[in-house]
Amino acid sequence: MRFEDVLKKFGRTTVLKDLNFSVGRGERVTLIGPSGSGKTTILRLAMTLERLTGGYIWVDGDPLTHERRDGKRHELKPKQVAEVRKRIGMVFQQFNLFPNMTVLENITEAPVHVLGQSPDQAKDNAMSLLDRVGLRHRADAHPMEMSGGQQQRVAIARALAMDPEILLLDEVTSALDPELVGDVLGVLEDVADNTDITMLIVTHEMQFAQDVSNRVMMFDGGRVIEEATPQEIFSNPQHERTQKFLEAVNLG
Repeated sequence: MRFEDVLKKFGRTTVLKDLNFSVGRGERVTLIGPSGSGKTTILRLAMTLERLTGGYIWVDGDPLTHERRDGKRHELKPKQVAEVRKRIGMVFQQFNLFPNMTVLENITEAPVHVLGQSPDQAKDNAMSLLDRVGLRHRADAHPMEMSGGQQQRVAIARALAMDPEILLLDEVTSALDPELVGDVLGVLEDVADNTDITMLIVTHEMQFAQDVSNRVMMFDGGRVIEEATPQEIFSNPQHERTQKFLEAVNLG
């Protein structure tokens, strides 16, 4: 996935400007930085939940929402956007499960209606994913009957059911009680260790970032101000802003 000259404004406020970075196939990249630095906006643009003001996003060489033609920027048709977006999955802070559906229905809905899987195929896949996240026994439960940590694990299984090339993770533990965080991070570490899914992660869990990332990027004011391996950025940050941010997080 590649972000090229990305510009995003909300009204007169510029949130991202001249943003250029790539995430290689199978790479796991974590974005860190203070609130309001534009991290979540990047994920929302990649998920087409926000519209680009300028620039391009490419998915394995294919344009996501805009392409360059005859030297000009052209918006793609919704059908073209939807086709590329199928390759991207996202897990949100707030789970976003359908409360009127069972866990199993939440996971099988999109594979059947978007990917065209048969109900039996979707169910088999869903049950195997529920095994993976340790929740096979809750297949017939409704989200409101489950803890936040269990709901988030279902949300991860739902995202994986779409067989994404790229998984976007937006502060997936920030709405959870502290004692539930470990189970969710354990599931994600398993996904990182045992699949070749590309992961773009926004998190305030620095240990998790250190454990799963190939590369960490420090954001401030809508720009990347420093990037390095987790070992380098956490043990020897070069930029003063990164040093202060990590000191504050560690103190917290």
